[in-house]
Amino acid sequence: MDTAFYERRLREELAALAAASEDGKDARSPVILDQQSVGRLSRMDALQQQAMAVATEERRRIRMLALRAALERVAAGAFGDCVRCGEKISVKRLDLDPTIATCIACARATVE
Repeated sequence: MDTAFYERRLREELAALAAASEDGKDARSPVILDQQSVGRLSRMDALQQQAMAVATEERRRIRMLALRAALERVAAGAFGDCVRCGEKISVKRLDLDPTIATCIACARATVE
């Protein structure tokens, strides 16, 4: 398995998410509107957009945590090993999402 390839992929995605988080900072800030010049629907639209930006940032934060955890496994030499049973995670599974930390058998056992 080419661990360097996955590490590069993880770092690139983490950098892209960090940049997107920085770019979206203004959209997540509290909505301050001039009550005299903005109508009720415009206020509701602004509040809805802010709520969507906050929800997007939360999903981004969770993904960034998963990316950092995968990078920690790379650094520890444990990337590609299931965190539950220690078996190798299939390359196809890691190609789909390199943050996956469990083999398919353990993932199934968790769902059942």
